[in-house]
Amino acid sequence: MADPTPEDLAQLGFDGIAKDRPRLDTIDDNIRGDQADPYIPQNASDLYLTLVQRCKTNILPLLVKTPAQTLAVDGYTRSDSNGSEEAPAEWVAWQDNRMDARQASVHRAALQYGQSYVTVLPKDGEDSVPVFRGVTPRLMHAAYTDPAADALPKWAFQLEQQQETEGVAVRGWLYDSTTVYELMVGGKKGPEVISSRPHGVQINGEPVCPVVRFAPDIDLEGRVTGVVEPMIVIQDRLNQTVFDLLVAQTFGSFKVRTVSGMAPEFRRDPETGEILVDTNGRPIAIPVRADASRLLMAPDADTKFNTLDETPLSGFLEAIDMAVKHMSVVSQTPPHYLLGSIINIGAEALAAAESALQRAVQEYKNALGESWETAMMIAASIQGGTPDPRAQVNWKDVESRSLVSTVDALGKAVQLLKVPPRAMWTRIPGVSSTDAEQWAQMQESDDPGLRMADAIASNTIPEVTDG
Repeated sequence: MADPTPEDLAQLGFDGIAKDRPRLDTIDDNIRGDQADPYIPQNASDLYLTLVQRCKTNILPLLVKTPAQTLAVDGYTRSDSNGSEEAPAEWVAWQDNRMDARQASVHRAALQYGQSYVTVLPKDGEDSVPVFRGVTPRLMHAAYTDPAADALPKWAFQLEQQQETEGVAVRGWLYDSTTVYELMVGGKKGPEVISSRPHGVQINGEPVCPVVRFAPDIDLEGRVTGVVEPMIVIQDRLNQTVFDLLVAQTFGSFKVRTVSGMAPEFRRDPETGEILVDTNGRPIAIPVRADASRLLMAPDADTKFNTLDETPLSGFLEAIDMAVKHMSVVSQTPPHYLLGSIINIGAEALAAAESALQRAVQEYKNALGESWETAMMIAASIQGGTPDPRAQVNWKDVESRSLVSTVDALGKAVQLLKVPPRAMWTRIPGVSSTDAEQWAQMQESDDPGLRMADAIASNTIPEVTDG
């Protein structure tokens, strides 16, 4: 059987994106607040339709932002660094690509949809300069031999934008182990190659596809699950409960006064005194004006006044809290993040409440860290260096802890366990690898022994005379 052509692979990729689009569009709509409307009675009035728009309480973005805000790569260590303070070339490329800020978009897309992608390619005109680009799964399809175990795909196809009109071609790129193809796809003529260029990316001498997948939750069948999709049902239930609350609040949250046994008073023509009638010929009654500032009186002794109690709202509020708590449990998000209720809680209790989130974040770091390390290996290949499969990315520590207790614990590790002090610098909350490098340079410049060694090397030791 002949190998598939670039046009064949591009069509497969285009069809794969179209197949996944309904599910991913549903996730995108829900995260942006375009959610399913709650049930409303037939022939609902305009007021009901207004309440439908006001009832949507979108919590889904918080489920993505909460773990994403704890995921930040702030350093990279090669296994062959030998304690060198000089930043690896891959980390320099990371900084040049402004990935300190742009990594957040990759993490959020991975958590939202279940996966995202990063392409690492040589810069046009500068083959030794790697360029990192994040890609949403709504615009990319990747094919794997083993989707659960393979670090890199056999090939991947990326669209420039979603096809809005069927039959109108859009631009895309096909990446395989040797070449990047630019094509037009989706048109009536089928895929057409516009141009191609070799990318030259290799790892351990083997050409590879320069596309890295970020999948924080993948099973052994290669299926991915984001944090949003399982929560859509609970979000719809929450919206329905809030809608029912607004209806009860609008139509039944006030006491209603009733009167019986009293003849109604009708509107009369001011000139003739005749009773006025409506379009159906019925007399127009004058409503009884009853409010807190009026005393109700009736001439008939048989007249009775009464009140209808308001609808209690506490049950609706409890149902809303229950839906939010269910969302908290299923997503491993601390309940006080969603409910906003944190009163007189100690540090230990707060740490216990966030323990489930920390376990989930650690799992995300394990998966996403491997993907970033693979991307760094590709960057090293582009720079002409040696990819290091044992290198490690360093995650920023954002856990809620007292700075005083943290520094005290690190100091005891240095004193009691004889850990090198410099090894503890990056473990201080808020201190990045760049800060640690600057501290090391400052320490070396202030070290008298090093200054003496430099002076000996340069033969600039001042002469010492008696007296």
